[in-house]
Amino acid sequence: MNFLEKQFQLKENGTNVRTEIVAGLTTFVTMAYIIFVNPQILSGANGMPAGGVYVATILAAVIGTLIMGLVANVPYAQAPGMGLNALFVSFVTMNNGFTWQQALAMVFICGLINIIITVTQIRKMLIMAIPKSLQYAIGGGIGLFIAYIGFKNAGFVVFTESGQTLTTFNDASTQLALIGLVIIVILMVLKVKGAILIGIIATTLIGIPMGVTALGSTPYKVSDISQTFFALDIAGLFSDPSKLILVITTIFAFSLSDTFDTIGTFIGTGRKSGIFDDKDEAALFSGKGFKSKMDKALFADSTATSIGALLGTSNTTTYVESAAGIGVGGKTGLTSLVTAIMFLICLVFAPVASIVPGAATAPALIIVGVLMMDSFGKIEWGDFDEALPAFFTAVGMPFFGGITNGIAIGFIFYVLVKVFKGEYKEVHPIMYITAFLFILNFIISAL
Repeated sequence: MNFLEKQFQLKENGTNVRTEIVAGLTTFVTMAYIIFVNPQILSGANGMPAGGVYVATILAAVIGTLIMGLVANVPYAQAPGMGLNALFVSFVTMNNGFTWQQALAMVFICGLINIIITVTQIRKMLIMAIPKSLQYAIGGGIGLFIAYIGFKNAGFVVFTESGQTLTTFNDASTQLALIGLVIIVILMVLKVKGAILIGIIATTLIGIPMGVTALGSTPYKVSDISQTFFALDIAGLFSDPSKLILVITTIFAFSLSDTFDTIGTFIGTGRKSGIFDDKDEAALFSGKGFKSKMDKALFADSTATSIGALLGTSNTTTYVESAAGIGVGGKTGLTSLVTAIMFLICLVFAPVASIVPGAATAPALIIVGVLMMDSFGKIEWGDFDEALPAFFTAVGMPFFGGITNGIAIGFIFYVLVKVFKGEYKEVHPIMYITAFLFILNFIISAL
């Protein structure tokens, strides 16, 4: 216990071993789906071996999360990002004819770029340039985004040709999700410690007689990592001069999305929980080296992408599901350590992760979304100039498919409002540059 206290400063951060363990387990069970989903998605990338991706996914999550916990001492977990893996497959390999080895090279270079912009403080300067109203909007927007994922995973939202509507609850999985939601709500109202994790476990057990929870298995083995380890093809990536512009713009798209997903997650969850506060952010400009938690967390995130590419997976990034662990009290790297250990166990015991159905974790995401709503109360909604970009930032995340899209739309409207009001001098130069890059990215994607 003394070692843990010394390593993670538990008392100083107002937490304890029990709380951190519960938080780490909660984060793990809400994001463990990536172990099985990532190989399914990436195996569609022109013959990329699913077995190698499975092992690479776990190792990337373990290494990235350990760096986050042991170096930065913050409760965030990392793994190959959803959305980024889809971009890897559809845009890079299927639509443009790159091999999956060349796609891994793009991801590796993207990671190097992220390391450079982190070490040179560009990433940190960007965070400091974001006005407070947008920071609060990002926090609440992530809450909406997480809740939306929860509603979809629970099956509460049904998509039809005419749109989407509320389910009729005639499916066993959806019924289980509703039971889980009620359980967690009751536990939260009664202020039971570890309510979210207890709710997930209880829902998983209830799902056994309902036929929803089933012991999973996987045909993959640890040695499969040889299929993807150091398989990236940097030379081949630049062998065709006619594709050079496409390569550069694709790497740019990877880097932009990865960077703002991470920044959004840190701002949205870190400020509310006190993990990153004004004092910590002020330390960003305290001189050379890595002196603040934010410094170290950004560095940990930036290194994870390149490490993941070397192992054989798409961009590894900080997971927004970390908010589930933070929501139950996780405040230090001990939370991340527990999450990393659980991922490592899955190398040998895959059923540990696969036994938990999506119907059990979906209610947890909905409740975490509720917990993140209070940041909206700090926005001056009566001031249209402030409300407009904040609104588009927040609703853009669930409505337009991701954290980065919401931030992009909010940034663009913020700059437009300030320029046409004649208050262009109040806008940080980095906001102008970022808004321009977002617009450029939208144009490139359209073409």
